[in-house]
Amino acid sequence: MLKRNKMKVLSLILATLVVGTTFVGCGKKDDASSTAKVDQVVKYNLGAQPKTIDPGLNNSVEGGIVDVNAFEGLENVDANNKVNPGVAEKYDVSSDGTKYTFHLRKDAKWSDGKNVTANDFYYAWTRALAPETASDYAYQLYYIKNGEAYNGGKAKVSDVGIKVVDDYTLEVTLEAPTAYFLALTAFPTYFPVRKDIVDANKEGWATDAKTFVSNGPYKMSEYAQKDHMTFVKNDNYWDKANVKLDKIQYTLLDNETSALNAFESGEIDATDLLPAEQKQSLIKDGKAKVYPYLGTYYYAVNVSNKNVSADVAKALSNVNVRKALSMAIDRTAIVENVTKGGEQPATSYVPKGIVDSTGKEFKNKDYLKTTADVEGAKKLLADAGYPEGKNFPKLEIKYNTGQGHQNIAQAIQEMWKKNLGIDVTLVNEERKVQLDDLTKHNFMVCRTSWIADYNDPMTFIDMYYTNGGNNNPGYTNPEYDKLVDAAKKGTDAAKRTDDMHKAEDILMNDMPIIPIYYYTNVLALKSNITDLQKSPLGFVYFRSTVVEAASK
Repeated sequence: MLKRNKMKVLSLILATLVVGTTFVGCGKKDDASSTAKVDQVVKYNLGAQPKTIDPGLNNSVEGGIVDVNAFEGLENVDANNKVNPGVAEKYDVSSDGTKYTFHLRKDAKWSDGKNVTANDFYYAWTRALAPETASDYAYQLYYIKNGEAYNGGKAKVSDVGIKVVDDYTLEVTLEAPTAYFLALTAFPTYFPVRKDIVDANKEGWATDAKTFVSNGPYKMSEYAQKDHMTFVKNDNYWDKANVKLDKIQYTLLDNETSALNAFESGEIDATDLLPAEQKQSLIKDGKAKVYPYLGTYYYAVNVSNKNVSADVAKALSNVNVRKALSMAIDRTAIVENVTKGGEQPATSYVPKGIVDSTGKEFKNKDYLKTTADVEGAKKLLADAGYPEGKNFPKLEIKYNTGQGHQNIAQAIQEMWKKNLGIDVTLVNEERKVQLDDLTKHNFMVCRTSWIADYNDPMTFIDMYYTNGGNNNPGYTNPEYDKLVDAAKKGTDAAKRTDDMHKAEDILMNDMPIIPIYYYTNVLALKSNITDLQKSPLGFVYFRSTVVEAASK
């Protein structure tokens, strides 16, 4: 990371925030003359169509992959996932760490040639915070002074700590020193969007190449709904000289077998959507690699009492029921016999690999067993008033389209029936519908996951703050909220870490979520594609990707 007018203490902390490794294809990189003869086009399977690719509204990894290649924030992420200059060529930090002054580069332009200004960031951030926008990720901006108050209707937009000094200077005041704030400015919610573009077509601007104006390495040229999106090199991008690809085509195949067939036939160049039973052979044959991934796959349990019958609400509101459901799952069997991609059984919510403010591994205990504790689960269910599952209401597990999600749901359906005597119905939904149901608490139990937005435990811990945008279970616990608040504003690294550990203790004891496994990411990638950067945060960066001549 570049040392640019930072306080010494923040420099040390920030160096640990976004830790990753750059991965490349198996091919050997040739000189520029050889690459010039090869079409610089990559066809990457995105999977399910994102609900939106509006960076202020997106809440999915799929949409995030598109956004990090189409837009650019004040800061950027390099090949090693370190924070580097983006639209801001430099910045200053106050001595107390609460005020950042960003100086924007004057050669940063939108894809239509207009200048990127501080006003574009002001508009994007205040738009995401505006209550009427209802952005799931508004809470990512709560670090900014009065951001949360404005989002909650308790302050005016003029109270928010974002000030446009001039066209190329943006001043940001934080609620408290935040070690990972620079990393946040490289996250999609912090990307700029143009007011004139959004105002002209609020609902559809991000679905049409004519109106999808962006400021990053690539710009949209086509959006064929439910089929593909095409992006081409943005000739107005300030760093276009270092962008090698001419075109990225994102295919929208959400079926694992179809995606693998397309990869094997050469229709696509890369996909991480693969049949579980094929992953090991693809890895062995050198067609796929296992990439680190800071994320947890889990089931959300509706504890809001909304959109469910009274008998279901009564059952799911009982913590012993939720613990019994978790205890009845054999996580080892799922990763060994179902997912088969090198995943590890989840014994906590925050996954391995997440570091605290001092750079140490955050995970320090196992809350869950890796195999089922059938007798313990039965006892808890009996204590809740449902011995051997008697009189337990029929449950429903919702999951988004995908053979892998279906296989996991079927395995858990069988475990809950065999181990607890509970009948479960499975409901498959398109990704957009499922995300909407999660947001509205329209489910009993629903498959979901969380991939780190930055390498700090807070990216997981603040998820279940009361009324949080991604608090899908509708969970609330005042003591949990207090610990999250303290950790967000805390400046003592040891106490901050302790507060987050205590918060996770509460969450795992209340069990509104059921962790199942920690992610890995298996990517099938053509061997002649080099410098495709796959972040452990789930993003894929094509900024420096090159297509080499295929070996004969």
